[in-house]
Amino acid sequence: MQRRKLLQYAGISCLSMAGTLGASSIIQAQTKPAKTDSGLTVQWLGHTCFLFTGSGYRILVNPFRTIGCTAGYRLPKVEADFVLISSQLWDEGAAENLPGNPKILFEPGVYEIKDFKIQGIASPHDRQGGRRFGTNVAWRWTQGGIKIVHLGGAASPIALEQKILLGTPDLALVPVGGGPKAYNPEEAQQAISVLQPKIVIPTQFMTVAADKNSCDLVSVDAFLKLEQVSGMNVQKIPSDTLRIRPSDLPKTGTVIRVLNSTNALAQKK
Repeated sequence: MQRRKLLQYAGISCLSMAGTLGASSIIQAQTKPAKTDSGLTVQWLGHTCFLFTGSGYRILVNPFRTIGCTAGYRLPKVEADFVLISSQLWDEGAAENLPGNPKILFEPGVYEIKDFKIQGIASPHDRQGGRRFGTNVAWRWTQGGIKIVHLGGAASPIALEQKILLGTPDLALVPVGGGPKAYNPEEAQQAISVLQPKIVIPTQFMTVAADKNSCDLVSVDAFLKLEQVSGMNVQKIPSDTLRIRPSDLPKTGTVIRVLNSTNALAQKK
């Protein structure tokens, strides 16, 4: 019933299902003029939740409920054209009561609006082949001239088929905090070496918003201290927002940008 309700809300017509590729779908929605190289604004709303603005669209990924690792954040009730859900767990799938009338995508597949395409790629959400937490959906799309991959709550290594689907992104959002349903720092570093993105934004790590008694993540510093990572260009940004233009992308190598989620707190701590 919940799945049917989400499909009706999204206005999606599922056409086919084939393994990791999932359902290929066409969204019937309003058309907006696409500015393909105008740049991208990325805002961190806490945990794995980000708002991406560019090409005339607003894309919200993984709005959450306030519990455990997200206990101290405000609910990310922001207007968006699309909402992408990596799983229907409490911290990644709170698609209810969002403002406006966004299109909600939560299954693997290819979704298109004319020249604007979003692809969801399935992977296990744990280290037991998905037997504990089910399926995670990583999302891939291009916005503002930037190729984006949001890995959601990935916990399993990136297989060859998934690598082919994910490609080589300009920007990758990678969980780094560990626990039973997300990469630990070493696994995150391995995923980065496979994807070879130009910019990495770490996600899903311990912050001051967490209920320390029920959050099993480690801080982002455990990831940043890895030898392979510490040798990269690493910056902690004193803001929750990063503006990226195609001309800003590094010519070689990978840079790490850690955003600040203080503005997303329900109460300053």
